[in-house]
Amino acid sequence: MEPIIIVLIILVVLVFIALIKTIQVIPQASAAIVERFGRYTRTLNAGLNIVVPFIDSVRNRIDLREQVVPFPPQPVITQDNLVVNIDTVIYYQVTDARAATYEVASYIQAIEQLTVTTLRNIIGGMDLERTLTSREEINAALRGVLDEATGKWGIRVNRVELKAIEPPTSIQDSMEKQMRADRDKRAAILTAEGIRQSAILTAEGEKQSAILKAEGEAKAAALRAEGEAQAVRTVFEAIHAGDPDQKLLSYQYLQMLPKIAEGDANKLWIVPSEIGDALKGLSGAMGNFTGMGGGSGTPTVPSPTKSLSPERREQPPLD
Repeated sequence: MEPIIIVLIILVVLVFIALIKTIQVIPQASAAIVERFGRYTRTLNAGLNIVVPFIDSVRNRIDLREQVVPFPPQPVITQDNLVVNIDTVIYYQVTDARAATYEVASYIQAIEQLTVTTLRNIIGGMDLERTLTSREEINAALRGVLDEATGKWGIRVNRVELKAIEPPTSIQDSMEKQMRADRDKRAAILTAEGIRQSAILTAEGEKQSAILKAEGEAKAAALRAEGEAQAVRTVFEAIHAGDPDQKLLSYQYLQMLPKIAEGDANKLWIVPSEIGDALKGLSGAMGNFTGMGGGSGTPTVPSPTKSLSPERREQPPLD
């Protein structure tokens, strides 16, 4: 009985192993390659799959999702013989599990070597300045070459990105100095423009101020002149309205003689010939006033010759 039990146990174990090998569960976004006696049979898709145990074998499982692979920096020589280190990142996706398994031994290594070779060809035709400013152009050219070459491997390259472009240290120092000089130049230009604009605005302000001041002074002078003219007209009209006679004018003339003689600088002054007529008229007026008032005294009218300074009397006549 014991051998029979042992045989039954062995049969149960074999059945269990056969069931395990028969049922294959493939996760979503994955695929598996099935070989029968070492030959490709079919591709298992996601879900529950049945295979022939001990005859069919699952070789490997392939992830069909998009993959991101960064490659280490690669030295590349530009057209102007400068060595730059370029880091690249590849976004790819397996579209055919069979081709990715049988068409190339290691598609990751193949993509890396193809990326380096293509990158050197592209950068070799550009100088350093164009290399630093043409990332989109380099990415597009690199993606086109990789997508065409990896199509037969069942790989689709979705994107290629240049993560970093590092020129030599000496070139970096020169570029920093150049950028610093450009920034200083722009700062100097902006400062000069600011000073120029400030000077222009200041000059415009002074000009407007001078114009307004001149206009104000002109208006003030016009108003003063108009006021003086109005005053002269008023005085003239008042004089003519009062109808002054010769006696009043003679008296006013005598009152102005001391003011004419004032000042130490008045060494010579002219007495007009009409002063005699004025004095005669004034004397007659004063005499009539005395006779009418019955006074015994006659007012003394100062002779104009007494107002003349000694210098005037001793000075010889002018030529």
